[in-house]
Amino acid sequence: MIIEEAKKSRLIAGQEIEGVVLKTLKENKDYRGSFTEVFNHRWNLDLNAVQWSYVKSESNVFRGLHFHKRHDEYFCIVSGHCELGLKDMRPDSPTYLNWQLYELFGDDLAALVFPRGLLHGWYFFTPSVHLQSVSESYVDYGKDDNWGVYWNDKDLGIPWSFTDPIISTRASDFPDLPSFINAIGAF
Repeated sequence: MIIEEAKKSRLIAGQEIEGVVLKTLKENKDYRGSFTEVFNHRWNLDLNAVQWSYVKSESNVFRGLHFHKRHDEYFCIVSGHCELGLKDMRPDSPTYLNWQLYELFGDDLAALVFPRGLLHGWYFFTPSVHLQSVSESYVDYGKDDNWGVYWNDKDLGIPWSFTDPIISTRASDFPDLPSFINAIGAF
């Protein structure tokens, strides 16, 4: 009998980005099912969560690349399989312009927490559900803090493993990286 190795949520490529934390979550199972703590203020994550969202995505969907100057984020896939990319756009950061690529699985619960100032986007290989938290309510987002970059701009350097995702109309109009940098200025 061949035993398949369990797929683990993990960083698959890239360099360190200051302030990014991949937190392994412990699923406590018994005959009734399971219980998993997905967030606890005692974990000392740099996140003041003010809004939680439950998000469903179909397969071959890419959400992003988004950018915010004012809020930090939390991402936890609870079912499915995704690839999540980050790029540090904080000019004063020691990891400025570094990027990271993660592969996350609902069967291996982990939370990715990252600070404001990072481009971020996620691609779903299968129908998926994720929990997302932000430190600013969606109703308070303004045009001055809801930016984006076209997902496959070559200047990003992120080696996505997909080629033709389904994206939103808004994301299809996102600029390239040099135009984005010129538009946001320093923050």
